[in-house]
Amino acid sequence: MGDTAVRTVVSDGDTIVYCFERKPVKNLNLRIRRDGSVMVSAGTDVPDGEIDAFVRKKSIYIRKSIRKFEELVQYQPQAKQYVSGETFYIQGRGVRLKVLQAEKESVMSDGVYITLTVKDPGNMDRKRRMMNRFLDQQCEDAFGGIIARMYPIFRKYGVAYPTLRIRDMDTRWGSCLSKKGIITLNKRLLEVPGNCIEYVIMHEYCHFLYPNHSKAFYDFLTVQMPDWKERKRVLEKEITSAHGAVSRY
Repeated sequence: MGDTAVRTVVSDGDTIVYCFERKPVKNLNLRIRRDGSVMVSAGTDVPDGEIDAFVRKKSIYIRKSIRKFEELVQYQPQAKQYVSGETFYIQGRGVRLKVLQAEKESVMSDGVYITLTVKDPGNMDRKRRMMNRFLDQQCEDAFGGIIARMYPIFRKYGVAYPTLRIRDMDTRWGSCLSKKGIITLNKRLLEVPGNCIEYVIMHEYCHFLYPNHSKAFYDFLTVQMPDWKERKRVLEKEITSAHGAVSRY
């Protein structure tokens, strides 16, 4: 860990406080955290004045990013209560929840309603666990089905059939471990339309052949999915509307 310090600059009348760290890096690096804190790192030979000037130059971007994160916190959705009338999003469609009481517990959906049947409707923990299992299975079915449909495209390039992992992720739609043959997808993808899920899976599949985001990677992605930019745009718009937050990919 390098030397760290808290520094302050003034730009257009606004005070920007940032945490600065010396690291063995070539470039000045800026990162805005979700809590609004500003982080800057640079090499040991970069003068303090140059670092301050860099932060001032980025002041508009910094203020805009902080406002965005403040808005996301303001409009963060309330936690689910698992009561009748709540809406869950499955592949871009809002599905209403019905909670019923019966001795035989189950969760099922007809595409319009999710019917959650429990012995004790007041048992929040039980309802949450049942719904999580149901949604996890929906992820397995939806994501696994798309991976299977797309695989023939990549089989001819010598790509082995990938292992699917599903995780809660804050800032990524998916990731790929090409050497281990693993595609990991964000559980929140279940909320968006199927063509957006296809885009993320295609993106990760392409990393088996191109492990970085080079021009060759995007050229290959465009050949396989010419409208990927539109799908990506819809993906970011849909997740903001449904979940109140934006995850970058």
